[in-house]
Amino acid sequence: TISADEGRAVFREQAEGLLEGGVDGLVVETFSDLQEIRLAVEAIRAVTDLPIVAQMAFTEEGVTFVGRTAAEVARALRGLPVQVIGANCSVGSSVLYDILEQMLPEAGGLPVSIQPNAGLPSRVGERLIYLSSPAYMAEYAGKMLVTGARIVGGCCGTTPDHIRAMRAAVDRHVPTAARVRRVSVSPPAREEAPALRTAAAPTLLARKLEAREVLVTVELDPPRGHNIEKLVQGAKLLKERGVEIVDINDGSLGRIRMSVLPTAVLVSAATGLDIIMHFTCRDRNLMGIQADLLGAHAMGIRNILAIKGDPPRAGDYVNATAIFDVNAMGLIRIIQGLNGGLDATGNSIGEPTSFHVGAGLNPAAVDPDKELARLFRKIEAGARWAQTQPVYDLEGLERFLSRAGRLSIPIIVGILPLHSFRHAEFLHNEVPGITIPDAVRARLRDAGDRALRRGIEMAQSLLQEIRGRYAGAYLMPSFGRYEVVAEVLEALH
Repeated sequence: TISADEGRAVFREQAEGLLEGGVDGLVVETFSDLQEIRLAVEAIRAVTDLPIVAQMAFTEEGVTFVGRTAAEVARALRGLPVQVIGANCSVGSSVLYDILEQMLPEAGGLPVSIQPNAGLPSRVGERLIYLSSPAYMAEYAGKMLVTGARIVGGCCGTTPDHIRAMRAAVDRHVPTAARVRRVSVSPPAREEAPALRTAAAPTLLARKLEAREVLVTVELDPPRGHNIEKLVQGAKLLKERGVEIVDINDGSLGRIRMSVLPTAVLVSAATGLDIIMHFTCRDRNLMGIQADLLGAHAMGIRNILAIKGDPPRAGDYVNATAIFDVNAMGLIRIIQGLNGGLDATGNSIGEPTSFHVGAGLNPAAVDPDKELARLFRKIEAGARWAQTQPVYDLEGLERFLSRAGRLSIPIIVGILPLHSFRHAEFLHNEVPGITIPDAVRARLRDAGDRALRRGIEMAQSLLQEIRGRYAGAYLMPSFGRYEVVAEVLEALH
C-alpha cells in the first residue's frame, strides 16, 4: 500500500516522461478504483493541459472490481478535468456495449470511448488465445458508434486484423447524436462515507481468549475415506466431557484425508461445537486459497489456524506437487485482507469477512530465534493467538518464550498423550516438529504394560500446569482414541 502523495508522484513521473517524448494527449486506462484514477488525473494536470482520456475497467457483472456501476463511474469521471471518459479491457464487446449504454446518460456531454478485449482468453497449449473474430468486433464497433460512442478501439487480444476490420466499420458509420437511453438516476454515491457494517459477533474461542478463561480444544483428524460417522461420534463424546471447541486438521504429515472444509462443516452441524479449521498453503494456489476461505466463511467457519503445512515428501505422496504460493505469514495477510473487504490484489469482495486467525508455533525448532522472528511477523500480519506443537516440558517452553520477552497474543499449548514407548520413539525420531525429552521416553520405557496409563498421567500433569500460566491447552488424540483424551480431561474436574 502506498499513500496518495506517493501515488501522485508515480503518476507524475510517468506523465513527465511521456511529455518529454512529445505525446499529443494521455490515456489513463484500466483503472478499478475511482480514487486512484482521480490521483492520476490530478498528477497529469499538475504538469500539462493536454487532453486526457479517462477509462475504467469492468467485470462481466457490469461493475468495476470494487463494485461501482457504470453510471456511478460516469458521474464521477465527468467531474474530473478530462476530455473523454470511457471503459476498456477485462471483458469483451458485448459487456462493454452494455456499459456504454449505462454511461452515456451520465456522461454530461463528454465523448465516451469504448475499447473491449477480443473476448475472454482461452488457454490453448501454453498460450492464451482471445477468441473474438475481427468481424465480430467490427460489428460491435458499428453498434457502439450508432449508440453514441465517439471513440472505439480494442484492448487485450486485438490484432492488426481486428483494427483493420473496425476501421472499415467506422468508415461505414457516420457518427450521429448519441442515442441516450432514459434511466432513473440515483444520487451520486459518497465515496468518503462508506456504509458502516455491524461488527460480527466474536466466536466462542475469541470470547474465551478475550476473557482469559482457560480453554481446552481437541484436534480431530478428517477421515481417510468419506465416512465421517466415527469422527462425529468422537466429537460428541468430547462434548459430553465438557469440550466446547475442536480443531479440524488439514492433512498433517502430507497424508491424504477428506478435505478439511467439509469435515469442519459436518462436525459443526452435527455437534454445535465451535470449530478451529486448520488451513495450509500446501495444496492451493493463490486463487484457491481465497476461494476456499470465502467458501468457509459462507458456511459458517470463523476460526482459522493459518499454517504452512507439511510437504508431500513427509507423507504418502512423495511425488505430489506442493504449491506454497504463500507461506503462513502471507496466508494471514490474505485472511486479514478479506476481513478488510479486499482480496489479495486489492479488489473488493463486497461485504468483509470476520475471520479470527491464529498461527502455529514450534518451541522445539532447531533455530529458536528464527522461529520467534517468524512468530513476530505472524503477529504483525494479524495473528490473534498461537498454538504450539506438542510440548512435554513446560520449563523448556518457558525458556523458549523467554527469548521473546512479553508476547502480545495468548499461547495455547499442544499436548499429545503418549500411548507407549514405541509411540514416543516414533514421534521423537520420525515426526517433524516433535521433540520428546529423554526422561519422558525413559518413563514410558520403564512403565512397560502400563505405558498408556503413564502417558495419560503425564498429559494430565501438563494440563494442570498449563492452567494459570497459558491461555489453554490443545489436545491431540492419536490413533483416533478420543476416549484417551476424554480421560486426560478428567484432570480438570
